[in-house]
Amino acid sequence: MREKRNIIYRLLMYSMIFILVLPLLVLIIWSFSKNWSWPNIFPREIGIRGLKYFFDPKSKSFSTLLSSVYLSMLVTVITLIITLPAAKALALYEFKGKKIAEFLILAPLMVSPVAVAMGIHLSFINLGLANTFMGVVLVHLIPCIPYSVRILKNVFEITGESMEMQARVLGANPFQAFTNITLPIIAPGLVSAGSLVFTVSFSQYFLTFLIGGGRIVTFPMLMFPFVQSGDRMMASVYSVVFIITTLICLQIMEKVIKKYYKSGNYFFMN
Repeated sequence: MREKRNIIYRLLMYSMIFILVLPLLVLIIWSFSKNWSWPNIFPREIGIRGLKYFFDPKSKSFSTLLSSVYLSMLVTVITLIITLPAAKALALYEFKGKKIAEFLILAPLMVSPVAVAMGIHLSFINLGLANTFMGVVLVHLIPCIPYSVRILKNVFEITGESMEMQARVLGANPFQAFTNITLPIIAPGLVSAGSLVFTVSFSQYFLTFLIGGGRIVTFPMLMFPFVQSGDRMMASVYSVVFIITTLICLQIMEKVIKKYYKSGNYFFMN
C-alpha cells in the first residue's frame, strides 16, 4: 500500500514538473527560432536576433532590467516594514474597527486596478508625484501591501507572541525582543511575503505606465510591446530573462534570510 502511494506521489510530482518546465522549454526554443510554423516539431531556422537586441546598449534592456530589480527590491523592503506591525496588530490584538481595517487593507485586491489607478493618478499630479520614481514606488505599494499583510498575519497567528513576552520578562527591551526573537521566528514568512511582493511589483505594467508617464521605464514595459506585436522571438527572449531574473532574485532573498536565520546571532544575550 505504501509503495503504491509512493508511486502515485512520484507520478504527481513528475507531472507537475513537466507541466511547469514544458512552457519554459518552449519559450527557450522560441528565443532562437526564426521560423517555427505548424506542423514542424522543431524550428526550421534558428538565430540570435533577440539576444543581440537585448544586449545591444542602444536598446537599454539590461540597464532597464537592473533598474526594475532595484525598484522592486525597494518596494519589497518598504512593504515589509509597513506590513510587519500591521499584520502583528491584526493577528494578535483586539481593537475597535479591526474588521474594517482588515477589509480596507484588502480592498485594493477587490477593486479594479484601472479605477484605482485613475484616481491615484489625479492625486499624484496634485502632489507632484506623477512621472517620478517615488510616485511609481508608492503606487506599487498599493497592490503589494494586501498580499504581504495577508501572509504575515497568518504567520503571526501561528507563532503568537509568547516567545517575545518571555524575552521581555528576562530583561529585553521591545526592540531587542522583536529583532532577536520574533524576527528570526517569522523569517520563513518574511521570505514568502517578500517573494510574492517582489513578483507583484516586478510584473507591474499598467500602474507603472500610468504613474510613470513613460519617464520611468521598467522591464515589463519593454517586454509587453513585443508580446502584443506578435514578435515571438523577441517576446520569448524577454520572457525568459524576466523569469530567470525573478528566480535569481527570489533565491538571493531566501539565502540572505536563511543565512541570518542559521547564523545564531539573533539570540538575545543578557
